[in-house]
Amino acid sequence: MPTENYGVMIILSSPSGAGKTTLVKLLSKIKNFEISISHTTRSPRLNEKPNEDYYFVSEEKFKRLIQNEEFLEFAKVFDNYYGTSRTPVINKLDNGKNVLFDIDWQGADQIKNKKLDYKLITFFILPPSKEVLFQRLSNRDMRDKLIADERMKQFSRDVLHWINYDYVVINDNLEKCYTKIKKLINAEVNNESKDYDVNYIRSHIEKLTS
Repeated sequence: MPTENYGVMIILSSPSGAGKTTLVKLLSKIKNFEISISHTTRSPRLNEKPNEDYYFVSEEKFKRLIQNEEFLEFAKVFDNYYGTSRTPVINKLDNGKNVLFDIDWQGADQIKNKKLDYKLITFFILPPSKEVLFQRLSNRDMRDKLIADERMKQFSRDVLHWINYDYVVINDNLEKCYTKIKKLINAEVNNESKDYDVNYIRSHIEKLTS
């Protein structure tokens, strides 16, 4: 894993329900890898802990942080704001920590456009099929089937952003997906050859969007 003086930024994005948050948590168990904790205006889910999964704040406070230019990136997703504070991220990177970002394509674009002086590796996570995705969303958002339906509609738009990422990884098996990401990070950092088939990814996306 990266051992340079400065840390590496690693972004994981995905359509809602494809598994990026679980993968980020797994990667954070590797030595020297830390999650960037985002601010959000949405309510915590049952299994989420404040100041550990997210900093849960009011919309008023979030907008104040925007005005003060505190965010490295921020976006509005499903009527809620999400944002990454600049200072903690830069401090971690300067201290040699590798920072993991669990953010959507809007946030990823903003961070890329900042052109910070740190190595950046971006991953887009996809489900094996639309059917599997709907099942995952329905299980997670059982309280309201409309939420799952809304996220499925958003999926068709989100998936088009895969082209802007360094790597696309299919989460058909969590352990396999995690191992694939870990190997690609290692290969990127050490300038080694990469086991990555972009044509296979293109054909998978055609299936998902047909």
